[in-house]
Parts: sequence; C-alpha cells; structure tokens
Amino acid sequence: MSRISPSRSGQFASSQPLSDHAAARSLFLTDANAQTLSRDDLPLTAAFLIALTATLGALFIGEVLGQMPCTLCWYQRVAMFPLVAILGLSLWRGDGMARPYALPLVLAGLALAGWHSGLHLGLIPEAVAPCTKDGPSCSGPAQIIFGLPIPYLSLAAFAAILACLIFSKGTRT
Repeated sequence: MSRISPSRSGQFASSQPLSDHAAARSLFLTDANAQTLSRDDLPLTAAFLIALTATLGALFIGEVLGQMPCTLCWYQRVAMFPLVAILGLSLWRGDGMARPYALPLVLAGLALAGWHSGLHLGLIPEAVAPCTKDGPSCSGPAQIIFGLPIPYLSLAAFAAILACLIFSKGTRT
C-alpha cells in the first residue's frame, strides 16, 4: 500500500499515484494483479455494462412503466439477470474466469432472443408461439425503444455479450 501524507491543501496525497478506480479496488483486493484495470479487461467490462444496461432497462420497463413481459421475455430475463453478477464479480475479482459461467447463459439467451425475433419477424408460424393472444405482447408500439422492438434489442445485447466473451482473456498471468 502507498504512504499517505497530508498535502499543502489539507487533503491527503499519495506518494504513489493511483487512479480513482484502482484506489477503490485496493480497499477490497489484496492481489496485486487485480488492482488495476488493464486493456485485457475491456471486453469483460463492456460485457458487464451491456448486461447491466439490459437488466436495468428490463426492470425499468416492468417495474416503473408497468409493462408486463411476455413468456419469452421472462425466459430471456432469467438468462440476462445473473450475467450482471457473474460478469461483475469476475471483473471485480480480476480473475477473468467469467467465460465458463457466463457462456451457457449467453447462449441460452441468444437462442431465446433469436426465436423471439423470428416470431416477431413472422419467420416462425404463430401456431408455435408461446405467447397467448390474451397475454402481454412485444409487438405493440409501447414496446419499441430507439426504433427497435424489445426482441431485437435483446438479441443484440446477447450477441454483443457473446462477442465480448469471445474476445476476453480467459485468465490473467
């Protein structure tokens, strides 16, 4: 740990400068390799931010706007929500071991989002659609965000997380 001494302005200054992020992480971590955010962490950081944004967006749509998700949206949430914890914990610990735990969830979510997008496009017949006519629909105008329906956004999020996991380093040396 670095020596801390008072500076002229009355604030404490470090003899070894740390970034704000590294200083915050050093409070909780003891492994020297895990205390700095490197270029190798960028894909994992991007995957975490995508999962966090998708999770917060889904919670906002459901809890704040009061729009109930359809059955396929629920299943996609089951795949997305744990990714925030898995990717965040791996990023925080600095071990880079998110891939074996996150990949099955990402692939399941990607398959569900692909199926859902196919239903929305009309590529899959309505007879095999799991959503009932009486239940929530993802095709209404209220379900369009940034000009895209929610199934497409989910597909893009899972595809982007998959790409980030492919480009992330497995472990640190």
